[in-house]
Amino acid sequence: MSKPREYTALSESETLALGGALAGQFADGGIVYLSGDLGVGKTTLVRGLLRALGYEGRVKSPSYGLIESYVIDGRDIHHLDLYRLGHGEEIAYLGLEDLLTEGSLLLVEWPERGEGWLPGPDWHIHIDDREGGGRTIRVKR
Repeated sequence: MSKPREYTALSESETLALGGALAGQFADGGIVYLSGDLGVGKTTLVRGLLRALGYEGRVKSPSYGLIESYVIDGRDIHHLDLYRLGHGEEIAYLGLEDLLTEGSLLLVEWPERGEGWLPGPDWHIHIDDREGGGRTIRVKR
């Protein structure tokens, strides 16, 4: 992975806009890890990304269902939230191999909960609270 690029988002709208700006990087699909504490904006960033790719429906956190899947212009995008996993081994029951198709995009929140069971990322996005407000967002390929 390369040196991370760092961004600052001072509001929810800036986080949405950054998600939209990053969307083009994932045009060929791949696996994106999204990490950071509860409530830092991981799903908000994903919402901005999906909107930029053309999705107009409701984008909700996959916290309870673990996976939300979207088809945008014939392309499969899967948003996973592993926060509620008790053990990484539970990933075996999610059918990840069926989600990882040619050109699919897999967006994984809380990837550390699936450590050792998830395929490695193509990108890692880490979001932290900023001292004084807002968020620091680091994107590493």
